[in-house]
Amino acid sequence: MAPQAGKTRRPRVIGRWLKRQLPKTLFGRSLLIIVLPVAIMQVAVTYVFFDAHWQTVTSRLSEGLAGDIAWAVESYKDDPTPAAFAKLSKRAEDSMSLSIALQPGRKLPARREEPVLIEPFLAPIDQSLQRALSERLDQPFSFDTTRYPAYVDIYVAVPGGVLRVLAPRDRAFATRGHIFVLWMTVATILLTGIAILFIRNQVRAIERLANAAEAFGRGADVEAFKPQGAREVRRAASAFLAMRARIQRHIDQRTTLLASVSHDLRTPLTRLKLALALSEPSRRNEAMKGDLAEMEHMIDEYLAFARGEGGEAVETVILHDLLAQVSEGAVRAGAQVKVTVDPDLTADVRPNALKRALSNLIMNAAVHGEHVEVTAGVRAQGGVEIAVDDDGPGIPEDRYEDAFKAFGRLDEARNQNTKGVGLGLAIARDVARGHGGDITLSRSLLGGLRAVIRLPG
Repeated sequence: MAPQAGKTRRPRVIGRWLKRQLPKTLFGRSLLIIVLPVAIMQVAVTYVFFDAHWQTVTSRLSEGLAGDIAWAVESYKDDPTPAAFAKLSKRAEDSMSLSIALQPGRKLPARREEPVLIEPFLAPIDQSLQRALSERLDQPFSFDTTRYPAYVDIYVAVPGGVLRVLAPRDRAFATRGHIFVLWMTVATILLTGIAILFIRNQVRAIERLANAAEAFGRGADVEAFKPQGAREVRRAASAFLAMRARIQRHIDQRTTLLASVSHDLRTPLTRLKLALALSEPSRRNEAMKGDLAEMEHMIDEYLAFARGEGGEAVETVILHDLLAQVSEGAVRAGAQVKVTVDPDLTADVRPNALKRALSNLIMNAAVHGEHVEVTAGVRAQGGVEIAVDDDGPGIPEDRYEDAFKAFGRLDEARNQNTKGVGLGLAIARDVARGHGGDITLSRSLLGGLRAVIRLPG
């Protein structure tokens, strides 16, 4: 079973490796889908051309040249006198474009060894000429196809020396094959350029839609967005605009409702507080005042959680000033708060919403610990990171996610905040995710809890 399992895993490993090598973007994948078949077709056509046409033409030309050289050698052997050779040389020059010279007493030169990188490209040419000369000549011969760019240098052993023949290269090989390759390359580049332009336009419309959806999720204004691109992309963009309008209408209705509820609830609370303020001081009245203050605080948290500050505009704020303002409440509560942040660090956020989230985190840390440290900086992946550390009892790691549940209390891990209703972390996470980021919890170096808000750039 083990060898069979190994054979099964190997294709999976190869498949995963290939998947990792493929482009991750829609533009890259679309380009690959179009360009790869074109490139394969061009390579196949080029291979067929050289294998079938170019080599056939080259073979025919080499055979014709070998026949002319064989005629010249036989003619010289029949009458090796200088006068006959001069006549033979002139006829070969005029009729066959061959330059023939007699080198008495010479031997055949050795074949030149070509570099390893050049030899594979010359092999078909040399093989074709070698085969043609071998079929037509009985005498030993040698040739060089690389010494002269426009000629082929051929040596044939004859009685008394060597007959040297310089033949134009186009008499031995099809020299126009590179033009075909050039046209194929130009066509490939042209088709690839057209594909890039069309795909880029289609992908740009999808990118605009994605950017608009992301901006809307962060609460930014995307009024300038219009459907563009192919019909399917336009349908998706129109659906997004309709969805955005429905969500915005729902937010506006909810904001109006919450404003009415807030007014209706606060009016009787104000009357009760006024009545208690005008009544005679007593222990019972003080207890009732405490109950009213707790009820008012609970109403504020309920409304903050339901409202979520979704309608607030995004602004560029200086984080140092914002953190300093938020930390003042914890300092007044008696906690020791240390703020470490670059004075020039800014972020595009909804200020009131982020203040509420940070206030919940810092006050929560101040309630459960004596020392609180607030730090902020730029993330390596981009965006901003704000961390709040305390030296309190902390939360067990397996309860981190439970801490974000609305109305939840972790009595086993941290002291119960009798004034709260368990919405502090839930509101903070809602605000962070509304900005396109998130909140994570971990163990602090101070010994307590570490809450980190990560906001996108």
